[in-house]
Amino acid sequence: MGKMSELDLCVGELRSAAQSLNTVADSMVALFSSGNIPGSMVEPKTNTTTTKPKPITLEQVRAVLAEKSRDGHTAEIRALLEKHGAAKLSEIAPDKYADLLAEAEVLGNG
Repeated sequence: MGKMSELDLCVGELRSAAQSLNTVADSMVALFSSGNIPGSMVEPKTNTTTTKPKPITLEQVRAVLAEKSRDGHTAEIRALLEKHGAAKLSEIAPDKYADLLAEAEVLGNG
């Protein structure tokens, strides 16, 4: 996995975190500028223009799996692929990328 792919993955995660922080900041502004009695519970305004998170790409999954493989988890990665009904990553359906990525990210963390 190249450094540019890893950088692209990190940039995407940073942008997602920034979007989450903006949402929290907007909620706090709505809460404290509502003019209600302090301490009361105020429902934050829902942002109807929220964007859907970008779908996980094959390259992002490949980057994580390659890193885990280099860390010595090749057998576990193969088992995950088989669990999802594939012998190789390119056979995994894109709608399964999030599940596979979540399972792969915990390899070696326990």
